[in-house]
Amino acid sequence: MKNLRFSKEHHNYLKKYNTKKILTIITQIALLVIFLTAWELLTRFEIISFFFFSSPSKICKTISELYTSGELWYHSRITLSETLIGFFIASSVGFVVAMILWYRDFLRNVLEPYLVVLNSLPKIALGPIIIIWFGAGNKAIIFMCILIVIIVTIMNILNSFTSCDEQLINLAKTLGANKFQIFFKLVLPNSLKDIVSTLKINVGLSWIGAIMGEYLVSKAGLGYLLIYGGQVFNLNLVMTSTVILCVLACLMYFAVALFEKFIAKFFRY
Repeated sequence: MKNLRFSKEHHNYLKKYNTKKILTIITQIALLVIFLTAWELLTRFEIISFFFFSSPSKICKTISELYTSGELWYHSRITLSETLIGFFIASSVGFVVAMILWYRDFLRNVLEPYLVVLNSLPKIALGPIIIIWFGAGNKAIIFMCILIVIIVTIMNILNSFTSCDEQLINLAKTLGANKFQIFFKLVLPNSLKDIVSTLKINVGLSWIGAIMGEYLVSKAGLGYLLIYGGQVFNLNLVMTSTVILCVLACLMYFAVALFEKFIAKFFRY
């Protein structure tokens, strides 16, 4: 096979694109370094109080202490497992429910107002009920996570399903396609981008649900460390827990982004 040759204009475009991409990454790293350096210097020269704001060096020291004692992996593992279980259950069940509601128009029209009401309801208000139902343990935390994620998943995916071009659906019907074929050949491929976008939203919501659940009933986890650190005015522990949460959330988001690339390559959208 002969080597593919690109035009000079295309080569220049790729060069500019790669340069811009590298420049963006360098700028992002530089901003982070500047922020952390300024934060450290402000606390070192006592312009701001490390008691109230902590500092990068103290956060690193706290992480080292938690790692040495084994608490870092213990609490991170608990919160991460609760978040992942809630994320996968809520996302999968939400997708199936959205598919059923798309398939059954009457059922969708009946349940849609209830979904809107449930979505607007502050989930923290259901905390006492959840504790009574599931007890003060991991089940209650996971259910809180599912409750926060699942309604948003159903509404977003259902809205994507129903926004499919009606003319294409009518054309498929005239060609003899049934509703099952219309869904998998037309509606689902058209909704893949929105489904992946919903998964990205669910990453943040699942962490919110897990931490909110740990605020209510946890005896371990990063949410527990946040509460404990606040109660004893240990801002180093609070900021350290927050940093660990940010890192884990970013890793989970990047995993979904990799899944998006796989889906895009597989379905070529």
